[in-house]
Amino acid sequence: MKKNIIFPDYEHSILNLINTILKYYHVETKYSSLPKLEKILAKQYKNIVLLLLDGMGENLIKNISPNGFFSKHHQDVITSVCPSTTTAAITTYYSGKPPIETGWIAMSQYFKEYGRAMEMLRKVESYTGEKISNARMDVFDLVKYVPIYEQIEKENPNVKAYEINPTFCEARSKRNEKADTIDLMCDAIQAICKRQDHNFILAYSADPDGILHKYGCNSEEVRTFIKETEEKIEEMCKQLQGSDTLFILSADHGHKDIKTVYSVLDLEEIQDCISMPPSLESRAVTFWVKEGKKEKFEKFFRTKLKDEFLLFTKEEFLNKHFLGYGTMHKKIDDFLGNYIALSISDSIIKLETNISKEKANKKSTHCGLTKEEMEVPLILVDCK
Repeated sequence: MKKNIIFPDYEHSILNLINTILKYYHVETKYSSLPKLEKILAKQYKNIVLLLLDGMGENLIKNISPNGFFSKHHQDVITSVCPSTTTAAITTYYSGKPPIETGWIAMSQYFKEYGRAMEMLRKVESYTGEKISNARMDVFDLVKYVPIYEQIEKENPNVKAYEINPTFCEARSKRNEKADTIDLMCDAIQAICKRQDHNFILAYSADPDGILHKYGCNSEEVRTFIKETEEKIEEMCKQLQGSDTLFILSADHGHKDIKTVYSVLDLEEIQDCISMPPSLESRAVTFWVKEGKKEKFEKFFRTKLKDEFLLFTKEEFLNKHFLGYGTMHKKIDDFLGNYIALSISDSIIKLETNISKEKANKKSTHCGLTKEEMEVPLILVDCK
């Protein structure tokens, strides 16, 4: 089991990937670069395209297309951040900062200002899915950051920074184009790269993550998506040969098939110990444990769940720098309870209350510390 556990490496991670790009554009940053990416960027390009396929872990490429286009241009394996989830990871890409600095940790985070756990990307109440209306403040103002697009354009008046993402995604760049399929994404990338300007493009696909959640890592649906997407991106790169473009392909996190599902409502030992519903995610759970119940709580985890989750106190979790290094965001202390459990197995703890809508179990998911979730590829395609 221990061999399959991967901790985030904030010297060799998606944080370092995006900061290598920021340094290329002369944006001041305190985080280190990825040497292989830095070396190829030294050639200088008119267009830099960062293409992110949500959930496309290193293991998927190895298992599905070991001799395909992605593998031929594979340069490195890097880690995601912790927790290995879109909320934390995609915000690292969008901001150039680790979760410890942004405050964006996981899907569900408790805001004392609302007395509610909120879904961070959808900006709705976590358990009911309701939007908060008529609030005296917008709690998301407390976790604002400067997007990389703005950072790049500030230091490079001659560069235009674009984002391409699905229609449901919030726009973070003033140059935002919507693409709900790989075909539309490739079309948009080609159109921008053929312009005379110097361009930075971050293109994001919500798949294969959505397909993985529904069908699992070994499904034919996921295999088909990876193969077809690989072919379409290869064709796009052929069309853009000679366009002075560098393609950087990676992901936010990988995926792990799930076998064991616990509902927090059914774990009586936990229910007896906590003072409020847990939050974050099903494979990275934070608990607010009553003062007189800590010994009972720890004993339950370290006996019945010891092979499935690693349990940390808040102090241990922060001291081990799971969220990265830097100035801790002022809301982190609110978002974390006094314990955090990280999955190292194929188990999850569903975060539910008796008023929440019951959600279907996912065949595969992420947010834990397994190799499948934590390792993502660095793929570089030179179209100079």
